[in-house]
Amino acid sequence: MTADQGTEAGRWRDKPPPVRAWKGKARTRETRAAEQDRAAGGRHQRIVDLGDGRLACASIELKVYPKTRRIRAYLRWSDKGRSPAVYVGEVDHETRARNLAEAWETAISLGLLTPQSPSPIEQSWASSPAVRVVMQGNRSRDTRPERVLRSAVHALGLRYRVASRPMPDLRRTADLVFTKAKVAVFLDGCYWHGCPEHYRPSQKNSDFWQKKLASNQARDRQTDELLRDAGWEVVRVWEHEDAQAAADRVAQTVRDRQSRVPAQRSAECQKSV
Repeated sequence: MTADQGTEAGRWRDKPPPVRAWKGKARTRETRAAEQDRAAGGRHQRIVDLGDGRLACASIELKVYPKTRRIRAYLRWSDKGRSPAVYVGEVDHETRARNLAEAWETAISLGLLTPQSPSPIEQSWASSPAVRVVMQGNRSRDTRPERVLRSAVHALGLRYRVASRPMPDLRRTADLVFTKAKVAVFLDGCYWHGCPEHYRPSQKNSDFWQKKLASNQARDRQTDELLRDAGWEVVRVWEHEDAQAAADRVAQTVRDRQSRVPAQRSAECQKSV
C-alpha cells in the first residue's frame, strides 16, 4: 500500500502528515517566491484583483491541524498592511511541491485569481523553466543589498529619496537621491551590470545575454553622462561592496557637494554684482 493509499479523505490515520508534505525549506523571500511561482505555473498566475484597479500577488499557505491530521491550503495576499486569507481546500500528497501545485490549481478553478498575460521575461528571455523561475523571483527594488545600504546611509544622518528620478524629465531611476546636493546613487547588480569581479557569462543563450549586458552598460554610461551634464554627481555601488564602506563614500560625496553649494552661490552673486 502506498502512502497516498493509506490516507482517507485527506487524513493520516496513525500519525500527523510528514513535515515534508507541508512545511517549506525556503529561507529567503526570493526562494519562497520562486517556490510559489513553480507551483502556480508562473508569477502571472498568482494575481488577485483587489478592486479599484488594484492587483496583488498571492501565495498559498499550508497549515496542519493536529487533531484532524489534515493539511489545509489558504490563499493569502497583502493589502494595505493586512493579510487577508481565503480557504482553498484540503490536500493530501506526500510532498509540499505537489500540495502547493494542487492548491494553486484549485484556487484558479474556483475563480479566486485573475491571471495576467505572461511578462516579456516569460515569453522570450528565459531559456528554460528553471531560468524563468529565477528571473521571475528577481526584485526590481527593495532588494536586501538596497535595504542594507539605505540603513547604513541613514545611520550616518543623511536623508534621501528612494527609487526616485533625479530629473523629472529623465526616465532614469536612482536607488538613492539627494535632491539638494544633487547626488544620485545607483546600486548595480553584479550580473546585470557586468561586475569585473563576479560576472560570469551565461553558457546558454549567450548571444542574447551578451547583447543584454552591453545594452545595460551603455545605458549606465548614458545615464551618468546625462546627469553630470545637468550638474549631478553620480555614485555607483556594486552589490558585493561592503555596505558601510559604500555608505561612507556616499556620505562623503554628499557632504562635499553640500559644502560647495554656498561657495558656488557666493561666486554667482559676486558675478551678478
